Amino acid sequence: MSAMDKTLHDVAIVARKVIMKLLPDRVPVTFVGADAVREMCEAIGHLGVRKPLVVTDAGLVKAGIVEQVTKQLEAAGLEPIVYDGVEPDPTFAQVGAGIARYRGEGCDCIVAVGGGSSMDAAKLMAAILGNDKPAEKLEGLLKVRKPTVPLFAIPTTAGTGSEVTVVAVISDTHTHTKKFFIDPKLIPSMAALDPTLMVGLPPAITAATGMDALTHAVESYLCSTSTAQTEAYALTSVRLVFANLPTAYKKGTDLAARKAMALASYYGGLAFTRTGVGYVHAIAHAFGAYYRTPHGLANAIVLPHVLEYSKDAARRRLAELADAVALGGNSDAEKADRFIEAVRNLESEVGIPPTLDALRRSDIPAIARQAVTEAHMDYPVPRYMDQSECERMLERMLSTEAVAA
Repeated sequence: MSAMDKTLHDVAIVARKVIMKLLPDRVPVTFVGADAVREMCEAIGHLGVRKPLVVTDAGLVKAGIVEQVTKQLEAAGLEPIVYDGVEPDPTFAQVGAGIARYRGEGCDCIVAVGGGSSMDAAKLMAAILGNDKPAEKLEGLLKVRKPTVPLFAIPTTAGTGSEVTVVAVISDTHTHTKKFFIDPKLIPSMAALDPTLMVGLPPAITAATGMDALTHAVESYLCSTSTAQTEAYALTSVRLVFANLPTAYKKGTDLAARKAMALASYYGGLAFTRTGVGYVHAIAHAFGAYYRTPHGLANAIVLPHVLEYSKDAARRRLAELADAVALGGNSDAEKADRFIEAVRNLESEVGIPPTLDALRRSDIPAIARQAVTEAHMDYPVPRYMDQSECERMLERMLSTEAVAA
């Protein structure tokens, strides 16, 4: 990073801190537990809306999850319409199709059902509909001038925390980049954390989304923009993940573990939505754009590498994370090493691969360039890396076959 770039970056970090302090501390009305969906649907029924568009994916429709939600909406006197066109890493075309369905059916609110992809798509749909502006006019920071149409969230994975965050991320298929929409108005007005919707999640998705929650919490805790409040959220999330992810992975029907992981995701979202994230997300976004790698899996693969790179600049913070999960150690250096090793061990226990099979050596320079550019805009990370350092890190994520090729 050049001297001029560093100056501009430092100004951006100060601006982020000021903006985050001035933003309203908006948190959705949240229902938690086995009756959360029913309770939220009943609450929606008292708001004067009539026809919600349920934004989701075809897999959840096939699994019967969406039907559980629509039945509760109908019991509350509502007439739900289902749009199931969202796919992982949602695109502007999918958002546009959802908006067309909303308008064509005469809907008056949106209920997002699914993981981060469904919620991201629903957030942007709600913003476009409420502001009557195209997506490009809403991209960036604080561009959503008017309230969204009423928006409610029902996460079916425990990882993204999107039900409490100010961000929607949409894939641009033309540029192979992610577009960010950041505004408190994107936070849903209600959220339901219902573990009964998560018991059927496959172990691999449970693992990847759980590591997504951990990544949010850890990166938030390491950010220079963290506050006492965000640190408390982050530490709570870290403790919940370490204590409950293995159980949720191995015994998916364990409602206590599922509920704990839903809360881990929720608290992780509350933490990073006010602090920002770091290189793990920057690289994971590039993986998603290039290979459509699920975001949680990408974060999980990248996390130990970035922690190792950041260790010398974040030793005390990593030691505090180690203390939060009772890893022991006689010095900050030893504790930091133990925490990074604990992350690797947790990932191994829940089947996260150490490398990304899709990663191609020829793509590494472009991926590194994209990640470094994203992070250097305003990510408040403890240690910055240049292009060559990022490329070397990415090379360590190549699969054995790719290395041999």
